[in-house]
Amino acid sequence: MRLELTRRADYGIRAMIAIARADSRLPLSSRRISDAMAIPGRFLPQVMADLVRAGLVVSTGGRRGGYRLGRQARAISLLEIIEALESDARRRRCVLRAAPCGLDGYCDVHAVFAAAQDGLLERFAATTLAALAVAPSGDARRAGSLG
Repeated sequence: MRLELTRRADYGIRAMIAIARADSRLPLSSRRISDAMAIPGRFLPQVMADLVRAGLVVSTGGRRGGYRLGRQARAISLLEIIEALESDARRRRCVLRAAPCGLDGYCDVHAVFAAAQDGLLERFAATTLAALAVAPSGDARRAGSLG
């Protein structure tokens, strides 16, 4: 079973973590975000524009400009970040038929997958950026966010 984020969401989550880990009084430049999180510089402006539009990030122009969080990291959920970059995180296609489920009935596993999806979205909503930012890379459980 594959559970994957788009590259855009991956980059956005990593950028948000970099900003949350930085000194909140100073904007973090695109280059510093890109370097800290191994995000290709050519993709970052598009990703950041979506985060700014969603109000998750504030952008400051100029030589000392960059990005700051739009609100405190503990008030930003992982789900908000994903939805700012992927619109709706809910799967719309049937897992068996590769077509929208419900148009001509539901597949035999619809209820099971819908419940699992609801659980996943609840976990994303309960996981804060603050919890992700304090966890060592690859160990978000220790921060109490995913475990």
